[in-house]
Order: sequence, then C-alpha cells, then structure tokens
Amino acid sequence: MTYAIRIHQNGGPEQLNWEPLEVGKPGPGEVLVRNEAIGLNFIDVYYRTGLYATPLPFVPGFEGAGVVEEVGAGVEGLEVGDRVGYIDPIGAYAQRVLRPADRLIRLPDGISAKVAAASMLKGLTAEYLVRRTYQVQAGDTLLVHAAAGGVGQILCQWAAHLGATVIGTVGSDEKVALAKQAGCQHVINSSTEAISTRVRELTGGAGVPVVYDGVGKDTFVDSLDCLAPRGLMVSFGNASGAVEPFSPVLLAQKGSLYLTRPALGTYTQQRDDLLESAAALFDVLLSGAVAVPIYHIWPLADAAQAHAALEARRTTGSCLLIP
Repeated sequence: MTYAIRIHQNGGPEQLNWEPLEVGKPGPGEVLVRNEAIGLNFIDVYYRTGLYATPLPFVPGFEGAGVVEEVGAGVEGLEVGDRVGYIDPIGAYAQRVLRPADRLIRLPDGISAKVAAASMLKGLTAEYLVRRTYQVQAGDTLLVHAAAGGVGQILCQWAAHLGATVIGTVGSDEKVALAKQAGCQHVINSSTEAISTRVRELTGGAGVPVVYDGVGKDTFVDSLDCLAPRGLMVSFGNASGAVEPFSPVLLAQKGSLYLTRPALGTYTQQRDDLLESAAALFDVLLSGAVAVPIYHIWPLADAAQAHAALEARRTTGSCLLIP
C-alpha cells in the first residue's frame, strides 16, 4: 500500500494528512514512479491554503525524483529502473506517483535523486528567469529578492555565472553570508535597510534593468522604485501574499516600466522547452557553476512540520521530504 499526504480541506499545516492511497497501474502514456525524494516549495503552501485552487481532496507537491517501477502502454524512451525527475502535475507528496511519461526527465549520471528533487522546480524557474524572461548579459546589474531562498540561491549563482553583478536581499543578518556564497556582490538586509534607497546608492542613482521578485506584496512597490527607466519587474511569486491591485499608470509614473507575472508551467508547457530547460540546468549543475545545498530534510509523514517551518521563514535554500 502506498502512503501519501492528502488535503481534504484548505487551511494551515494541520490539514496535511498522512494516509493510505490507492495508486493503481499506469495507463496508456503513464509511468509509475517510486519517489526517492520530494521537493518542498512555497507553491505547495499556496495550494494548501487555497490561494491557488484545485479540487478537494488532493495530494500536494509538484517536484520529485525517483525510479521507474512500471511503464504503461505506448510509452517510449523509458524503462523500468530508469532514474527520473519531474515538476508536474500536482501530486508529488506520495511514496509512489503516476506521471505522464512526456513530463518525466531522465536524470543524467552525476545528478542524484536528492539533488534533482531539490533543484528541478527551483532550477527550471531560475533557468527561464535568467535565460528567457530577461536574458541576463555580462555586465548587467540586477536585483534578486530572497537571495538566500531556494530559487534565490540558484538564480543568483546562475546570474553571476553569466557575468552579472547581483544585488540580493535577505530578511536577517544570518542569511547575508548565504547570499554572498550564492554569488551576490552586494546584500541588503531588508529588516534594517530601505531596499530601493540602497539599490540607488549601489548603482549611482541609475537603478537596475530587472528585478526578480518572488516575495510579492511586501516588496512589490519598493521593487518598482529600484528599476531604471523602462526596466522590467519580474513578479514570479507571492511568499508574503498576493500583490494588491494597482493602476497601470503607476508603471508610467515610475519610469515607463514593464511588468510580467511569469509561471513555470507556461515556459515548460511544450516538451521540447521542458527538455531544453532541464538540459541547461543539468549543465550548470554538473559543471559546478551552480550548487544546490540541501539545508533541511523531513520525513514525508512530517510534511506539516516542514510547511510550518517554511511559512515561518525558518528554512534556508532547498528543502526535501523523504518518503
């Protein structure tokens, strides 16, 4: 019998229930994967609370890695025993999962299940942010919020690898060193410094061409004040809550700014895009240009504890749940 975390009612971490689940056999185009590691991400909180709606009951989680146990009819290119990772669809918080074969990515030698589960969703997010939403170039100066977080550490390392000067923000003195290790040349402690004022000081008043903001409500307006004229605001997450409605005139008043609200699902919707993005991620991981340290690991059955720590911002970098 497979066990999984199921949510029957939206709410707090106490809604994460460890219970048996009938998984079944893989159908046409499907693969049964035995999870070895599962990624913990803030998007899991959004679904648990109901900020992002999905029919109840459901198994949360999008990111995992493991071994193929069974292959359904019509599946080509995957065999029993293959090591794979995935970033969707929802339902990762389980010992075994049925996955569409066309959403699985074979893991190369040198990428463990733990590293894959810690880096797939966050790493593919960083990939599209620095290579496709805004193409980071050598000589760029950019701002990354939550630089010590899971996406933040990968994003900062990747941008620095591309030759950018990275300004990172963190929420405490304890996280400053982590952000610097992740490639930030400058680190702003948002609990003691005004972000936009410091960014203007660091850029000689010019501002930055792009801001990567996964925090949301608490940093949105200040992020706009960090941008150079015609700069790009990339609002890709809501860790502090959803951004409040505003008039588009605000963008004109602050320098004819651009705003995008991208989502990983759009950037990896086509399988060719998914594979290309994963190949770029594996390349920087295997070359050592980007490292993904795993700071926190919980048993999957203790997912409620993991969510409580994540929401209280007691976590750093990438975190895992182990079935």
